[in-house]
Amino acid sequence: MLKAVAGLSLGLVLGACTPQAQDAVAREAARSTVSRVVVNRFPGVPVQPAIDCVIDNADAPQIYALAADTVGGPTESSVQIVTQIVSKPETVTCLATEGLPALLR
Repeated sequence: MLKAVAGLSLGLVLGACTPQAQDAVAREAARSTVSRVVVNRFPGVPVQPAIDCVIDNADAPQIYALAADTVGGPTESSVQIVTQIVSKPETVTCLATEGLPALLR
């Protein structure tokens, strides 16, 4: 029930925005979910660079699905989506160029 209310609320907020504002709101909401997944599933990975790489390489349906999980917290679906994004070659490259230097600092 909580997830349905959260999804409806997100839909109402996004419906009143320009496409650019919708994208920004959804990405920010998705960041919260991605952050929790990264911290729990990928310990030791630099969190901020990992979040940036995941968000930057997610497609719109993935962003909206992750954004919908912000209120109720990450679900198994959230974990699967983040894992799919992390497995993309462009995300691996991003993590290697952005995440690895953060580990070496």
